Amino acid sequence: MRTNTSSHSSLAPQSFSLRPASLPLFLLVAAFTLALINSADAEPLLAGVAKVDITNRDAGPVNDPLFVKALVLKSGSTTAVLISVDAVAIGEIGHINNDYLPNVRLALVKELGIPAASVLINASHCHGVVHKDVAERTIQAVKAAAKELVPVKIGVGVGHEDRVMENRRLILKSGKELDVRHAYSLPADDEVAAVGPVDTEIGVLRLDREDGRTLAVVYNFACHPIQGVPGGANTADMTGFASQVIEDNLSDGTIALFLQGCGGDINPIFYKDVDHPRSAEPLGNMLGLSTLKAVRGIQCETDDRLTVINEMLTLPRGDRTERIAQLESQQRKLMLSMRGTSLNLKTFLPLVMKYNLSEEFPSYYSHGYLHDDLIGRKDLRHLDAENRRNLAAYMKNIHTMEELTRVNTNLALLRKHQASMVASGKRTIDVELVGLRVGDFVLTSFPGELTVRIGQNIKKNSPHDQTFVAGYTNGYIYYAPTSEQLLNVGGAQEDSDCILAPEWQEIYESKAAEILKKL
Repeated sequence: MRTNTSSHSSLAPQSFSLRPASLPLFLLVAAFTLALINSADAEPLLAGVAKVDITNRDAGPVNDPLFVKALVLKSGSTTAVLISVDAVAIGEIGHINNDYLPNVRLALVKELGIPAASVLINASHCHGVVHKDVAERTIQAVKAAAKELVPVKIGVGVGHEDRVMENRRLILKSGKELDVRHAYSLPADDEVAAVGPVDTEIGVLRLDREDGRTLAVVYNFACHPIQGVPGGANTADMTGFASQVIEDNLSDGTIALFLQGCGGDINPIFYKDVDHPRSAEPLGNMLGLSTLKAVRGIQCETDDRLTVINEMLTLPRGDRTERIAQLESQQRKLMLSMRGTSLNLKTFLPLVMKYNLSEEFPSYYSHGYLHDDLIGRKDLRHLDAENRRNLAAYMKNIHTMEELTRVNTNLALLRKHQASMVASGKRTIDVELVGLRVGDFVLTSFPGELTVRIGQNIKKNSPHDQTFVAGYTNGYIYYAPTSEQLLNVGGAQEDSDCILAPEWQEIYESKAAEILKKL
C-alpha cells in the first residue's frame, strides 16, 4: 500500500541474502564481485531539459509568460519525453488544435528517432492563450533538451498543500449535487450538507546533475488553474507562478515541470469571492513553496530505471437521451412557475433592506405603529403584510431564475455531447494511457479531467509507494467523474460535460492497476 511520507530513491543492482551456513565462501565472493561489476557497467540515467515561451502576445495584455517545457530521459535503449504545456488542453478545446499531438510526435520520430508511444504531453489546464505555432515551439523544446543530455541522480518525495484549493461539488440535503461555478448561482446555504474531498499530495521527482546542481523538478498536483489575475490578462495561472518560485530558488537553469493531476472537481480556494481581486499569484506562491519544501527533503541517488508503457483502452460512451428529456421538462416547469410581481429591482432592494433592518417596525418608527394600535387602525401592518407577500414572490422568481441558469447551462453541455456521439456513429471512445517509471517515481495518465476520488483510488490500490496520476494527458475527452457522480447527470458541470457511461470508471481503474503492476 502507498504511504504519504517522503521517500528516497535508491538502486541496488542485485539483492543477496548472505547465509554462510548454506553457501560456500567462494560463491559469496563471486556473487558480490558480479554485483560490483554490474554496478560499474550500468549506464547512468541521462536527462536533458528545456523550455520555450509559447505566449500569444497578439491576444491582448500579458501578465506572465506561458511555456512549453520538455524533459528528455534516456536509459540504455529506452527514451521517455515528458512535456508540460501551459494550456487548457491537448486538443479539442482551447487554443491547441487536435493535430498538435500527432504532429509533434511525427516530428520527434523523424528528427530524433523518439517513438511516439514514449511521449507524454500534459496540459496544466490554465486558460491562457498560447501562440499559434505552439507545435513548432514544442518540437524546439524537445530538440533543445535532447541536445543537453547529462548523467543525473534522481529522488522522489511527497509534499503537502491544503490552502490553495477546495472541492467544488456541493452535496445538498436533498441528495442532489451541484458545483461552484461562475456560470450560475449557488443554492441557499441552508440547502448544503457537505462538500467533496481534496488531494493535498504533491508528487515530486527531483533530478540532479552529478555535481549536485538541480537540473529539473517534476511535480504533480490536483488543482484547477482558473483563478486568473486582476484585469484578466494572459497568464499561466497558479501553476505558472508555482513553477517560477521553484526555479527561482534552486540551481541556476533548473526547470520545473508541472503535471496536472485529478483536478476535475477542484476549484481555487474561495472561488466565488467578490470582496477581493482574483489573483492566482498568492496561490501559486504557496504551491511553489510547499513543493520546494518537499524537493529539499529528497536525497538524489544513482538510479537508471526507466520504463514507459503505452496502451489504448476502449471506454463506453454515455447516452444522455433520457436525461436531456428530463431536464427539458424541468426547464419548462421552472419557466412556467415564474409569476409577475408588483416589484422590480428598484423597489425590491430598498424593501429588503428595510424588512431585514427592523422586522417588527419596518415601514416607520415604532411610535407610529403604537399610535395606530392605540386608535385601532392597522394601516402600517396591512402595508407590511402586502410588502412581505411581494417580497416573497419576487424572491421566489429569483431562486427559480438561479435554478434555471444551472439547468440551461448543463442542458447545453448534454445536448452538445449527445449530438457528438450521434454524429460519430459510435458508442465507445478509445483513449491513450501511459505508465511511466523513473526510479521510484511512478506515474499513470488519462486524457480527461479526472475527479479527485479517481486519483485517490488509483494511488491507494497501487503496488508502488510513490504513485501519481496525471489527467489532461495525450489528448482531451472532457470530464471523467466517478460512476456515483454520474448518477447526478445534469446537476453539475463534471456530470454534464462528460461523454462517458458510468461503467467507464471500473474499466479504467482496472486497466490503470494492470499498467502499474507492469512498471
